[in-house]
Amino acid sequence: MSVRPYVVASVAVSLDGRIDDAGPDRLVLSGPEDLDRVDEVRAGVDAILVGAGTVRADDPRLLVRSAARRAARAARGVPETPLRVVLSTGGPLDPGARVFSGPPTLVLTLGDGGVPAALDELGARGVGRLLVEGGSTVHTAFLAADLVDELHVAVAPILVGGGPPFVHGGAFPPARWRLAGVDTVGDVAVLRLLRGPRG
Repeated sequence: MSVRPYVVASVAVSLDGRIDDAGPDRLVLSGPEDLDRVDEVRAGVDAILVGAGTVRADDPRLLVRSAARRAARAARGVPETPLRVVLSTGGPLDPGARVFSGPPTLVLTLGDGGVPAALDELGARGVGRLLVEGGSTVHTAFLAADLVDELHVAVAPILVGGGPPFVHGGAFPPARWRLAGVDTVGDVAVLRLLRGPRG
């Protein structure tokens, strides 16, 4: 039986907990320094996962951007960019989306087995460390299933007042997260939290 990956969830939020505003254009909450931090985290995992809604709304590439980090991965004998994973509940995905160009991308359909089944599949494919980058539906599903081991929250100094929240609905496990570190990265505060004991 395969071992499920260690799951790191990463999100950038406004002071009022939003990941975007209500406007038609994508709101960039992170500055260049924090984007570089996320790139470093990407370089240290085996797979990067987003939801189909994020692919449709943001058209991400999900690549390691730094040439030096890509070269370091290649020197370790692993692909320059981690496996890209799109988690879908169904519905069409544009085959021209940027996530489908370049290195391979795996599309997993979230069926009756939910997030645990998706993690079992990734574990069977040799993924030991998984980075979950959102959006809110995916973050909610992983957190509600109590399957996030480490949480990185970059808090931007901006109030949005509308738009999608980081998580929504659902019942979350009665666990208090343990604060493992707080860093100032550019103009954002990055909280690193580890899953604490339940109860």
